[in-house]
Amino acid sequence: MKRIKNIHPGEILEVEFLAPMGITVYRLAKEIGIPQTRIAAIIKGNRRITADTALRLSAYFGMSPKFWLGLQNDYDIEEEGRAKEKELLAIKRHAPKAA
Repeated sequence: MKRIKNIHPGEILEVEFLAPMGITVYRLAKEIGIPQTRIAAIIKGNRRITADTALRLSAYFGMSPKFWLGLQNDYDIEEEGRAKEKELLAIKRHAPKAA
């Protein structure tokens, strides 16, 4: 079975927020008070969304910081799971003892 691409939160930021709203990376960075390079690296998938960035994006877009951190956590878990798939499959599930 073919797996679908794991989508980085930066791609969601760019495609679902910035592009439709006509907001540039420069403008977003300036208005939320962080370096433009941080936003650019997030969009390229080279940087994580941190709690600080999540709080700033949430204040700007009027949503929960948990949305942004949830996207990041989902991405990280999927990436790590793919990287360690064989190792994780080899772990035997704990079976509790009958009382």
